[in-house]
Amino acid sequence: MTRTAPDDPRPDPDADVPGDGRHETYTERMDRNWDELLQELRVTQTGAQILTGFLLTIPFQSGFADLDAYQRDLYLVLVVLAALATVLIIAPVSLHRLLFRRRLKPQLVDAGHRFARGGLAALALVLTGAVMLLFDVVLTRTAGRVSAGVLVVVITLAWVVLPHVIARRADDDPEARPGGDHRA
Repeated sequence: MTRTAPDDPRPDPDADVPGDGRHETYTERMDRNWDELLQELRVTQTGAQILTGFLLTIPFQSGFADLDAYQRDLYLVLVVLAALATVLIIAPVSLHRLLFRRRLKPQLVDAGHRFARGGLAALALVLTGAVMLLFDVVLTRTAGRVSAGVLVVVITLAWVVLPHVIARRADDDPEARPGGDHRA
């Protein structure tokens, strides 16, 4: 096993992360991070694939011909975004296959993280657009736009704002940190 030189900016692969409450090597942490990422992707993959499959069946429905140009254009954008979300969310699996046994787990975790974030962003756009299209077809164009706006706010709050609030509170509360006092 190679060790990093003292002036090497990369972390020592055998060093614990101070204050994280875990006693694991860098390699063990990368393995755990990869496993956690895969668990997240399993959930997301299923949803993205079901949504993509559903979108791909719509043109074969009898009412598809009744859509106006705006609705058809929006539908086509949604299909592209759904395919993009699926590709991005599945990309870490392909990376793993191609990089298997090359001792590149840190790079794999980093790339997988980036693909997962991109996939979630694309998925958020597909969900928002699908709701917009549905409300547009069933009610009105205005209802579609309003429903999409509401969903953007909900997704932003749940997927972006809340995690930042939780992290900030944990940073400000010493008892919330690993190794801190966790009395209820």
